[in-house]
Amino acid sequence: MTTEDKSGTPQPADISLANRYGGPKRGLSGKAKRGAVIAALVAGIGFLAWVSTSSAMSSVTFKDLGYSTTDATRAELDFQVTREPGTAVKCAVKALDSKFAVVGWKVVDIPPDQPDSQQAQGADGGRTISRREVLRTESQSVSAVVDGCWIPGAAK
Repeated sequence: MTTEDKSGTPQPADISLANRYGGPKRGLSGKAKRGAVIAALVAGIGFLAWVSTSSAMSSVTFKDLGYSTTDATRAELDFQVTREPGTAVKCAVKALDSKFAVVGWKVVDIPPDQPDSQQAQGADGGRTISRREVLRTESQSVSAVVDGCWIPGAAK
């Protein structure tokens, strides 16, 4: 009695692959898929809330209004700073040459305004203040900008 050698007979690909690598993986159940979608939605909504509130909570903003170069050793910068009334602010301003190298830089102190000052009578209640700063430069500048503003002593 002879037995037939089955190793030489071709087997279906599904069976031979399953023997070699294991059976097909099961998909996620409906409950698991629903949970993953809900978790993704909650994470997305949380991220959007964080982005919208973090930019709204920035208590100091600035805007460059213009600059002028009076000579090779001076530049003037006009800018506005918006902050909560009664808050002292520091701003770093810089002058740049044609190769974007810094040729003048300083930190400007903007003191808190007094409640009875003229600025407090403005449309925004003294939140926005305009400043003109003169920067001494090492060489001819072609622009001047506000590099950043912050509240002294506040965590960044």
